[in-house]
Amino acid sequence: MAETFKTIEQPSEGLYKDKGSKFLAFAYPVTTEDEAKMRLEALRKEHHAARHHCWAYKLGNEGERFRCSDDGEPSNSAGKPILGQLEAFGVTNVVVIVVRYFGGILLGVGGLMQAYKEATKDALQQAKIVEKVIMAYFILNFTYEQNSAVMNVLKRYKCEILSQTFDEACAFRCAVAKSSAEECCYALQKLNVEVKNE
Repeated sequence: MAETFKTIEQPSEGLYKDKGSKFLAFAYPVTTEDEAKMRLEALRKEHHAARHHCWAYKLGNEGERFRCSDDGEPSNSAGKPILGQLEAFGVTNVVVIVVRYFGGILLGVGGLMQAYKEATKDALQQAKIVEKVIMAYFILNFTYEQNSAVMNVLKRYKCEILSQTFDEACAFRCAVAKSSAEECCYALQKLNVEVKNE
């Protein structure tokens, strides 16, 4: 099972021109379908004069959720080549939207596939690709007396404490590298700490 995944650090742009048509590619890091849709809506507003807004995204630690759209271009001439580049670069949690301004000359299906591929490739080449560790998230409930023992375990497994509340008892929301999650949870349960996986 993969322990890391590759994604882009921040938005980037690419450009491809052919016979007067301009293909502007925008790549964004996203983690949900809603984020991808928001990016698409924003570009539709910004580039409302453009004829097509074609896109593809890959989501999930292993890129297991993906979709693409030709947005009125001939079938498989836009979305598939964009998705193909996401696969070629091996990135996930990324959406690429290519905005096309028509130049008056038809490019044919082959020309379109090439244009959408090259625009996407340019955007991804401009992006800073980073490797991230796949994390597991869980919630801990424990008493004040258990605090130092819990902190020792969290430190040993390099857990990140995302939030904490102290009422009658302590509640922490933590993240740990997925590869050590099982061992870490077992160590906490041995201390009689209540562990809930998210």
